[in-house]
Amino acid sequence: MKKVAVIMGSDSDLPVVEKAIDTLKEYGVPTEVHVYSAHRTPVQAKEFAANARNNGFGVIIAAAGKAAHLAGAMAAGSTLPVIGIPVKSSTLDGLDALLATVQMPSGMPVATVAIDGAANAALLAIQILAVTDEGLAEKLDKARKAGADKVLAKDKEISAKYSI
Repeated sequence: MKKVAVIMGSDSDLPVVEKAIDTLKEYGVPTEVHVYSAHRTPVQAKEFAANARNNGFGVIIAAAGKAAHLAGAMAAGSTLPVIGIPVKSSTLDGLDALLATVQMPSGMPVATVAIDGAANAALLAIQILAVTDEGLAEKLDKARKAGADKVLAKDKEISAKYSI
């Protein structure tokens, strides 16, 4: 199975990123976690991205706040799918990071999830890997069914309580 790289621009992003790490672990996806900054460690970030495919990765998740150039830097250095997580900061509530992550130039695609949407970033990475991994596809199907069952149980409970 291919690995997923989870890269954060700063260790202050870890509380958000842990949701992605936990989700990947729940699905049994091999994960490597690093702190690389597009601005403070550009050489290391570029080297990681350039070697990611040869090092067994199938997807890169990049989380950053404020200027949030990390996902774009990863996409510039690799042809692997890159998923950006814009991280909420105290400055503009994450809007700055969202816009920086989603506004990639033509030829440098970055899939972007919601501000602080680390769990969805992990699930998207798992879905990408599941294209060629039936075991992961089955786990995703099972999780979707469990989610639907949970909503239907709540529907039944609320409908019984409030319907006249």
